[in-house]
Amino acid sequence: MLLTTLDVNKEYEVLGLAQGSSIKAVHLGRDILAGLKKLIGGEVGTYGKMIADARQEALQKMVAEAERLGANAVVGVRFSTSTVTTGAAEILAYGTAVKI
Repeated sequence: MLLTTLDVNKEYEVLGLAQGSSIKAVHLGRDILAGLKKLIGGEVGTYGKMIADARQEALQKMVAEAERLGANAVVGVRFSTSTVTTGAAEILAYGTAVKI
């Protein structure tokens, strides 16, 4: 499966929107430790791992949706992030499913 943030310079058939979403949350204890980390500065590893895991899961769901549509590529891939609640975030991966 070809994934690109750009349009491709080939003829292709547009099959529709492919999207995948993942909502992840951190454990309350880790959320408290992350809050303390914000006071002293530095990377908040707990949130970084949570977002990386959510991004990968959303991407996998988008690819599965594109395959279901019969696509062999997704062009114009984008990510969107939103906070659901304190310590929880949603990552949305989306793009145009195409057949090259």
